[in-house]
Amino acid sequence: MAEPLKAMYNKEFLRGFGKKVRAVYPSFDPERFTADVMKESWEALELKGRMRRITETLGSLLPQRYEEALDILYAIDEDCVGFPYLFFPDFVEVFGGREEHWELSMAALERFTAKSSAEFAIRPFLLRDPQRAMARMLLWAEHQDEHVRRLASEGCRPRLPWGQALPMFKQDPSPVLPVLEKLKTDPSLYVRKSVANNLNDIAKDHPDIVKAAARRWMGSNAHTDWIVRHGCRSLIRKADPEIMALFGYAPEESGDPLVSAAVLDTDPAGLHIGDSCELRYALTIREGEPVRIRIEYGIDFVKARGQTSRKLFLLSDRTVPGGSRLTGARTHRWADLTTRKHYPGEHRITLLVNGREVAGTSLLLEPQQ
Repeated sequence: MAEPLKAMYNKEFLRGFGKKVRAVYPSFDPERFTADVMKESWEALELKGRMRRITETLGSLLPQRYEEALDILYAIDEDCVGFPYLFFPDFVEVFGGREEHWELSMAALERFTAKSSAEFAIRPFLLRDPQRAMARMLLWAEHQDEHVRRLASEGCRPRLPWGQALPMFKQDPSPVLPVLEKLKTDPSLYVRKSVANNLNDIAKDHPDIVKAAARRWMGSNAHTDWIVRHGCRSLIRKADPEIMALFGYAPEESGDPLVSAAVLDTDPAGLHIGDSCELRYALTIREGEPVRIRIEYGIDFVKARGQTSRKLFLLSDRTVPGGSRLTGARTHRWADLTTRKHYPGEHRITLLVNGREVAGTSLLLEPQQ
């Protein structure tokens, strides 16, 4: 089994970091720092809990004046690059939130984001003063460094995974849109992915706003088209008619269904949690002009209390000639994941083409042996 990500914060890492600090701040004791970080309950802490413990311990051993502490971090940040050093922007979040430190903290986040990422640390500043913080995000959206431009988008995502939600932008995302407008033709894929993810977040609460943006943006620039496509992925999964038409997916026609015949089966039809099965499908597309189709299978997963929740899995997305007969197979694993736990029961499985169910079957999932 792969080692959990939190294990990167181990004694060796902490001592090594402590020595870097001591090189520029001689009174810093790496052994004390390591011991204080790894005190009681350390093993039980998850990734973000460990990161916060490091931040708070660092703050207790550095100078109490925020400005002096930042100068020490600035002196070593060129040698502290990568995901483990997320506690640099976290230090700004924890110790730099006072009003008199605002400009200093913005400069620190701008600097640190290129070396780890500040999308989590900026969020408390947005929550305290969204207007002022979004004005800074607009400036960052024009920064020469792609990491800072990405922060402008990633930091204000309404539903950033692992990050604090921004309820004011869930309710009204209009302050976010000018940032996305500035970044919609960005040459960096790193930035464009963030813009698309931001749009996808907004679509979950305000689909009409995203559909309007998609109509405005589509066809103006290849980079923008990529953003629109990925930013509308949740709407595509929901087979929103307007979005499906925008991307050229074939519609149903009165009296002439898109799929004239389809079958779906599983082998085996019953198995235990942790096992795998093979899903096999065949379908025939109506005669006529070539059509763009999106083939998915959906599983109505049984949940702990017996209710079900559907998840879709993409099989194919392409243009095919009219009259095509398409077949395929996919192995599906029923092992528990960090993001999904399986429960025994009958699971309905459906085959969907452009969001419409065209065939179905079921599978009996037994407890793990």
